[in-house]
Amino acid sequence: MSTTNLNIRTDKDVKEKAEKIFNELGLNMTSAVNIFLRTAIRERGIPFELKLDVPNETTIAAIEEGRKMASDPSSPRYSNIDELRDALEK
Repeated sequence: MSTTNLNIRTDKDVKEKAEKIFNELGLNMTSAVNIFLRTAIRERGIPFELKLDVPNETTIAAIEEGRKMASDPSSPRYSNIDELRDALEK
């Protein structure tokens, strides 16, 4: 089988962290990238789930409530965690 070179650019820190993990697995960067590429070919796509981190309805409602409270001058304010705990215990 003939081979070819693949040149990619990545952040130095990302490369070093990945190399450390691959070394612990007994792999070098070339082997790890080849595993990724062969898996992508076999699965006919990226071999892991790609998704946006979209909040669910409960989280969206909590964010909205927090924004309303932050803009409401009559909402209680706390200067430290002890004040908050005292208010929660009442």
